[in-house]
Amino acid sequence: MLMARLGVFPAESEEGPEVLRWLDRQLILLCQKFGQYNEEDPVSFRLSDSFSLYPQFMFHLRRSPLLQVFNNSPDEPSYYRHHIARQDLTQPLIMIQPILYSYSFHRPPEPVLLDSSSCQNSAENSVRILADRILLMDTFFQIVIYLSETIAQWRKAGYQDIPEYENFQHLLQAPLEDPQEILQMRFPVPRYIHTEHRGNQSRFLLSKVTPSQTHNNLYAGGQEMGAPILTDDVSLQVFMDPLKKLAVSSAC
Repeated sequence: MLMARLGVFPAESEEGPEVLRWLDRQLILLCQKFGQYNEEDPVSFRLSDSFSLYPQFMFHLRRSPLLQVFNNSPDEPSYYRHHIARQDLTQPLIMIQPILYSYSFHRPPEPVLLDSSSCQNSAENSVRILADRILLMDTFFQIVIYLSETIAQWRKAGYQDIPEYENFQHLLQAPLEDPQEILQMRFPVPRYIHTEHRGNQSRFLLSKVTPSQTHNNLYAGGQEMGAPILTDDVSLQVFMDPLKKLAVSSAC
C-alpha cells in the first residue's frame, strides 16, 4: 500500500512511463533482497510467504487507472488518486486488485482468480469457469455483474419466469442482492453495471482481468481454449518471467 501511494503521488506531475520504470526498479530490488535463488537460475527463484503476493499486486497496480491514463478524461485519474490517498488499507487494495466472485448452480458464491479464464469456456477443468456462471466484480469504483453466455441466453428465453426453473431465478437474484450493502454504505457510491457475454459494457470486466489468453496466444498448445481478450497487455506469467531473470542476474 505504501509503494502504491509513493507511485501514485509523482504520477500527478511526471510522465507515466517514468513512474512505471521507477516501480519496476523497486520491485526488482525487493526481489533481489528478499528472494531465495541461485544466481543466474530463474527457475530457483522463490519469495517467502510474506512477499509472495507483492509482485502480483504490483502487476495490477501498473494496469490500474491509478497509473494508466489512456482513454480517461483528465479528471478521472486525479479522482482515483485522491481516493487511494484518503481510504483505509482495505479499500485501496480493492482499487489495485479487484475482487471477483463466481455464482453457479453447483456451489455457493466463491472468489475466483482475476483472470480471463474466469470469463471463458475452457477444455481444462483446472482453469475453467463454465458458461453457466455469473461473475460479480468489485473494483471499489464499480460493481460489475456479468452474465456468461449460457446464462444470458436462458434469461433472454425467459426461463426465470417458469415455475419449474425457480432455481435459475434464485441464481439471477443472488448477485443482485449481495452488493446492496456496498452500494448503500460505500462512499463514493460505486457505479453499478449489469452486463452479459459480448455486451457493450462487458469491457469493464474484461479490462480488469489478467489477460492469460489473448489473440496473440489463442492457439497456443494446439487448440482453441475459448474467446480471447483483444489486448496487447501481458499476462501475470509473462510479467513474472523477466522479473525472475532480472532478480537472479548478477549484472543487475
